[in-house]
Amino acid sequence: MQTGSVTTPFGRRPMTLALVRRQVALADIKQGKTADKWKVFRDASAAMELLGIQSNSLAVLDALLSFYPENELRQDAQLVVFPSNAQLALRAHAMAGATLRRHIAMLVEAGLIVRKDSANGKRYARKGGDGQIESAFGFDLSPLLARSEELAMMAQQVMANRAAFRKAKEDLTICRRDVRKLISTAIEEGAEGDWQAVEDIYAALVGRIPRVPTLADVTAALEEMEMLREEIVNRLETQKDSENDSTNAAHIEQHIQSSKSESTHELEPRSRKEQGAKQSEMRRPKSEPIKAFPLGMVLKACPTVADYGPGGAVGNWRDLMSAAVVVRSTLGVSASAYQEACEVMGPENAAVAVACILERANFINSAGGYLRDLTRRAERGEFSLGPMIMALLRANGQGSLQTG
Repeated sequence: MQTGSVTTPFGRRPMTLALVRRQVALADIKQGKTADKWKVFRDASAAMELLGIQSNSLAVLDALLSFYPENELRQDAQLVVFPSNAQLALRAHAMAGATLRRHIAMLVEAGLIVRKDSANGKRYARKGGDGQIESAFGFDLSPLLARSEELAMMAQQVMANRAAFRKAKEDLTICRRDVRKLISTAIEEGAEGDWQAVEDIYAALVGRIPRVPTLADVTAALEEMEMLREEIVNRLETQKDSENDSTNAAHIEQHIQSSKSESTHELEPRSRKEQGAKQSEMRRPKSEPIKAFPLGMVLKACPTVADYGPGGAVGNWRDLMSAAVVVRSTLGVSASAYQEACEVMGPENAAVAVACILERANFINSAGGYLRDLTRRAERGEFSLGPMIMALLRANGQGSLQTG
């Protein structure tokens, strides 16, 4: 194989620095290196999109390889093939001349072959006295040998991406089915909540999936769909817990009424402070705390809160709660209002509520009053963070928040 020299194209074809680098790189092929030409071709075929070539380009490459007599590309062999355009077009499935030239140029641009032009642009080989080829002018297949490992890795990457794409599509299909049936079940069985709004969110998510999606499109849609499914399940679980607690409370009350305690003073608080605490405890539902949403989902819905975290970032729930304390002070929310929210919702969800309020600060007259209202609604079991988070997610994906 002839290496270590740089040849320029014949005629009007331009010379580029990329061509120079590719030809120089051929001199670095490891001594004694070999590769099966059809294995290399299969790898290049699998990596077609990454290489920026088309199926017709592969047909031309296949034809060029057919002119190389051996199955193995060797570092010490003559790797220049020199078919005429007529011969090459015939083996490339009778490809038109203009199409053939275009795809040869694409193979050169992709770095899979190198032109080695003679003085007059003709393709031929010159043999010595022993009948062996001394020099040849045509298409050098050395780049295929030089890049054999790279092409194999590219092919593996493409196959891995295809597998990931198939799995993501399968997961998205299952998740869509789950969400669709959960919404239908909630509506048919009369579950409490604005299920039409959830239906609209689902329809919007499905509508944003392109007809020919990429892996990134499917992954993003799957992430949002999984968030929606989690919100629906949380709603249904909260409602189930509330129903169970109501039933248990009725049984307990019936038991107290039927008990025959001789002293009623033992059940009375001994001070006004205790009485107020007792009444507050009686008013507060005994249901499970509002379930915390995934931190990543919260930060996507409320990106502004990260600026208030330690070091200007939020990496975990502790950081979010620390940021919420700073935001609380910035928005003018009293410490007592925030403390009450923490007691009713739980510290994580109170922090999420403050982050949501921060995201909508331009549309809220009194952040403290708004938080107290959310706390009272949560205390009565009438508030869920899910719709607020999903609304902010949609707003961040489609533009600025709108009033109303």
